[in-house]
Amino acid sequence: VLPSPEGPVPSVTITEIRQYLRAQGIPFHDGYSCLHTPSLFTAGREDQPPAASAPYTLFIDKTTGSFLCTATLAEGTWQDFQANVELQHRGAPPGSSEEAEEDMRQAREDARCIWERALPLCDLLDKDETNKTKAMFGINRVTDATLKRFGVRYLRTAKSLVFPWFSPRDATLKGLKLLRVEKKGDTIVYVEETLPRFDSYYNLFGLPLIGCRDTELVLTGWELDALALHQATGVASLALPRGSTSLPPALLPYLEQFKRITLWLGEDLRSWEAAKLFARKLSLKRCSLVRPGNLQPRPLEALNQGMDLTKILRAALPASHKSIVSFRQLREEVFGELANSEQVAGVKWARFPELNKLLKGHRRGELTVFTGPTGSGKTTFISEYALDLCMQGVCTLWGSFEISNVRLAKIMLTQFATQRLDDKLELYDEWADRFEDLPLYFMTFHGQQNIKAVIDTMQHAVYMYDITHVVVDNLQFMMGYEHLSVDR
Repeated sequence: VLPSPEGPVPSVTITEIRQYLRAQGIPFHDGYSCLHTPSLFTAGREDQPPAASAPYTLFIDKTTGSFLCTATLAEGTWQDFQANVELQHRGAPPGSSEEAEEDMRQAREDARCIWERALPLCDLLDKDETNKTKAMFGINRVTDATLKRFGVRYLRTAKSLVFPWFSPRDATLKGLKLLRVEKKGDTIVYVEETLPRFDSYYNLFGLPLIGCRDTELVLTGWELDALALHQATGVASLALPRGSTSLPPALLPYLEQFKRITLWLGEDLRSWEAAKLFARKLSLKRCSLVRPGNLQPRPLEALNQGMDLTKILRAALPASHKSIVSFRQLREEVFGELANSEQVAGVKWARFPELNKLLKGHRRGELTVFTGPTGSGKTTFISEYALDLCMQGVCTLWGSFEISNVRLAKIMLTQFATQRLDDKLELYDEWADRFEDLPLYFMTFHGQQNIKAVIDTMQHAVYMYDITHVVVDNLQFMMGYEHLSVDR
């Protein structure tokens, strides 16, 4: 849930952060998306060097002010950081993330049990079973050595590949992702499950293999792509925990050491849009993007087709371009739009074929207004329309000013389960768990609001959760009925 309007999180500017650090005598480096400072949390730990020679392991996000110490994994808001500085001045030890650790403990225990039951693929006694499993996941060309290097295992009982999430600090198991294959007609669908749950899963798959001297990185949207890339090119490659859906700001500190980052997220135009969005978060000047297309599919597919992945990486386009461009610079993008005309039309609705004819699909940067008399079904329809997109991975933010979030969530959960749960309460937890994993967020405003507060909250949501679809229900209610002569 985003900050409540009753007590909004005070926004902080980069100037204020710098002024505070200077006033407190805290040295800092200016990074790409974070400020780097010595950690407040490592003092007194035996495995840490003295403060004078300590590396800068605490990272402060330039946009939000939230911090993360990569040495101890302590994290918090800008206000938490200031509180810890005050505590240190008083000689008290700074706070730690023990409460968060407690919540994660059960998930870690479950992950450990699964991890111990899973086997490295090369340890399956039956070679035929190994080959069949590799064929099922399309990784025939990925070697056993690569799978072993990244620590990938196979859980027979669930017919799933198991990708570990190791702590970069002490290599303990923090969680894992299970990947299985389901056949739906002629198409193959990959189903993912994470421990801990989706919204607490912050694994950068492959991070323990990164050396402190690595300066170039390829970011992928899928664990299997990271395997293929590393094997084919030898470059440092990581996979984002939620693919091209979002890049959680909590991961930015781990990406600060790289002077060049290439984003190769997938083979559709949604991945391309996501790559451009993430590049802004990471700092445009150090990012390059691999343009999706038939000649540049996703890394695993490129490996399977025997393509030269190093050549594709070399041809990546710089993310930052000047204010004036020639057609030569736009040529590839124009070709991409012509070759992928279906995808350019946007994300299609699965449940509304007639709407696809009318609107083509959901595209970023477009405004759609639905009007109709009271009680005609606007909210019911729009919740179904938004849910349809959300189930396809479109990160959605709801601003429900007329009805409460509880009532709205009840409507959407019923639509999601495609059945009434009033008289089937035993099914509630199962459906609620699945609903919880959708990239769906609600603003906590209700009734008439200050427009600036609403816009600020939306901008915060876009940065934190990579929102690509905002629903305001309804505009008239949000703005109030007086002063209608004012052009709001």
